[in-house]
Order: sequence, then structure tokens, then C-alpha cells
Amino acid sequence: MATLPLLDDDTAGAEARAVFDDIRAKRQTDYVNNFWRALANDPAQLQQVWDRLQRVMAPGALDPLVKELIYVAVSVANGCDYCIHSHSAAAKAKGMTPEMHAELLAVIAMASQTNALATALQVPTDDRFKS
Repeated sequence: MATLPLLDDDTAGAEARAVFDDIRAKRQTDYVNNFWRALANDPAQLQQVWDRLQRVMAPGALDPLVKELIYVAVSVANGCDYCIHSHSAAAKAKGMTPEMHAELLAVIAMASQTNALATALQVPTDDRFKS
């Protein structure tokens, strides 16, 4: 259960509804997901997060699929079930195959293990890796 109500178009204020409309238009859908509906309780934050997400996730030096894969990996590391599911769906929509998904999970698991070992062993960083 969300800690704040998930606002729909009838309960959200005008500022939040304007963001909902922008989400629908830019994503070419009639669906506004629960994350945005929870953020609608603070319309200024809703607008800020939506604006930043559009800038960060837009095509750039990194391919949009790569950005979604990174998002999934960070979401796994942070234990965010919502974001794991949301961005896995987005990655699939951008071309992630089942094989890519399996390989992504293997890389995440490997990084988690080696990160934990390096942290536990307090391994100093090699000078050649420092810039």
C-alpha cells in the first residue's frame, strides 16, 4: 500500500493533471502509472522528476535500451521492486530479449558478489585504475 494516495484525474490538482496529460502525450498512451500518481501529491516534485527523467532518459551518448538496462541494474541494487518491474517492461519495449535479460541478471549478480567481496576484504584500488 502506498504511503500517500494514488491520485487519479478526478482527485489530482490542475498542475498534476497537466503533467499527466504530458505523460500521456509524450508516451502516446492513455495510461499514467502509479509512480506518477503517487508523486501527484506534490505537483512541484512531480513536474521536476518528470522533466529530469525526460532529459536523462532521452537518446544521447547512451542508447535508450542501455539506459533502461542500467536503470534495472540500479533498481536491483537499491531493492526497488516497482522500478525493477517498470524499467524491465520499458527495456522489453525497447528491444531487450529474454537472453539479454538473463545476461543482465547474471552481470548484476556477479557485480553484487565481487562488490561484496572487495568491500569485505577492503581491497585497495590499484593506482592504474585511478584517474
